[in-house]
Amino acid sequence: MKSVQDLGDLKGKRVLIRCDFNVPLDGETITDDGRIRAALPTLTQLKDAGAKVIVLAHLGRPKGAPDPKYSVAPAAKRLGELIGADVKLASDTAGPGAQETVAGLADGEICLLENVRFEPGETSKDDAEREALAEKWAELADVFVSDGFGVVHRKQASVYDVAKLLPHAAGALVKKEVDVFSKVLSDPERPFVVVLGGAKVADKLAVIDNLLKIADTLVVGGGMAYTFLAAKGYQVGKSLLDEASIDACTKYLSTAESAGKQILLPIDVRIASGMDFAARTVEGDVEVVAAEAIPGDKMGLDIGPQTEKLFAEAIKAAKTVVWNGPMGVFEIDALAHGTAAVAQALTEVDGLSVVGGGDSAAAVRELGHADDEFGHISTGGGASLEYLEGKELPGIAVLEEGN
Repeated sequence: MKSVQDLGDLKGKRVLIRCDFNVPLDGETITDDGRIRAALPTLTQLKDAGAKVIVLAHLGRPKGAPDPKYSVAPAAKRLGELIGADVKLASDTAGPGAQETVAGLADGEICLLENVRFEPGETSKDDAEREALAEKWAELADVFVSDGFGVVHRKQASVYDVAKLLPHAAGALVKKEVDVFSKVLSDPERPFVVVLGGAKVADKLAVIDNLLKIADTLVVGGGMAYTFLAAKGYQVGKSLLDEASIDACTKYLSTAESAGKQILLPIDVRIASGMDFAARTVEGDVEVVAAEAIPGDKMGLDIGPQTEKLFAEAIKAAKTVVWNGPMGVFEIDALAHGTAAVAQALTEVDGLSVVGGGDSAAAVRELGHADDEFGHISTGGGASLEYLEGKELPGIAVLEEGN
């Protein structure tokens, strides 16, 4: 992949850059600006080079039409505050408003076009429809920079098709993400430990399949752990259970044992009668029980204190750790202990610690950790998962093609 430096002198050039500004909002207030901060190195580099910077980004899931609720205006405001310069916001995505805003840019100025997903062509499965939208953007620019790692697993107009139409390069963020995950998959320093959590085991089957070949130890918590516990013959009460994946989990346990690798599962769990996620409350008292002794009327909602120690010891002994997915319902204080223990252990790793985006990245920030306490915090949940699965990511593959 080419880097921004390979594009030559950018003074006065119109640079179209895809960023990932899909940030969480409370009304119009951004509650976590991590993805915007992650784009600053490349945007500052382009601004300082005297480029006319045209940012493409999305926010939320509008249904292919303008919707004020999903305007990228809060992102434009926050980017301006962080970069210390006015960021112009176009009134549309690829129409007269975008053309007028781009035409008015001076060297070193930045504009943000409206939400790319206001255009049906952005996410269309029809190649011609996506290409037609990409052509409108390509007419606005001289070169394209891809710096939104959170979307590189999507074959979308602003990620894939526009890169086929313009000289292109990877921004600093995408390049760093690719470098980190490539090293993890091809040349990890050992011991290499992978920590997986989150709700559904089905979402992680392909990741487990690939990483069992590479990692030394797999640590499994979160909702997905209960399917593994069921595969061991344990009763899991009302805990989240993916019955269709029990056979796969049984196979993974057997494969790991045959290969002399470890799959660490919870030995104790925090249980309750239930929870109300929207209200952030737990039904009844939270108790700690052995993993094989979950009552039929209770559900596991977090790993227990003995498991926290077990997992933390495995993590701190590693030279490379990748973590994707919380250990429990960390958004509820009483059920955040396991996730907090894993996050703390990652900060103590004498080697490379990688937080794999999505809920894990949100958790470490919500728990009060600074980004520099970890080797790398990925900006892509789905993208990092697909990378760990060993899949080809369209937004990366197109950058590797000649242009």
